[in-house]
Amino acid sequence: MRAQQRAHRPTARVEYALPQEAASAGRARRLTCAFLVRPHRRKNQVTAERVDDAALVVSELVSNAVQHARGGCRLRVEVSGDRVTVEVYDTSPARPRLRKPSSERENGRGLAMVRQLTRRLEVVTARRGGKTVRAVLA
Repeated sequence: MRAQQRAHRPTARVEYALPQEAASAGRARRLTCAFLVRPHRRKNQVTAERVDDAALVVSELVSNAVQHARGGCRLRVEVSGDRVTVEVYDTSPARPRLRKPSSERENGRGLAMVRQLTRRLEVVTARRGGKTVRAVLA
């Protein structure tokens, strides 16, 4: 009996610490795009559309973290094959709430957009406090 071999997908990841300021969302978007389009990413199958989706997801999650948590946040981006995983950690134990979109409010649509762009969206409570919001795009 022969063991089946899995195809090895190269995995790359990066992590950034971002301060609690409004500009962090834009900085996170730029850093994510730069990471996903680096020349060595050619081994992975990240399309331009997936890069755009990841940038939007990162922007929304980092924006929520710096707006609702105390202190900055950490952003981790991982790519393996065509799968991009985004994780944003912040110190707030409060779980993000998905609200019904309203034409009367200017905000509150971010998580709904993130949910539409991802295969999986989950919130993981951190052992030392806070939480990580993980979004998997594929």
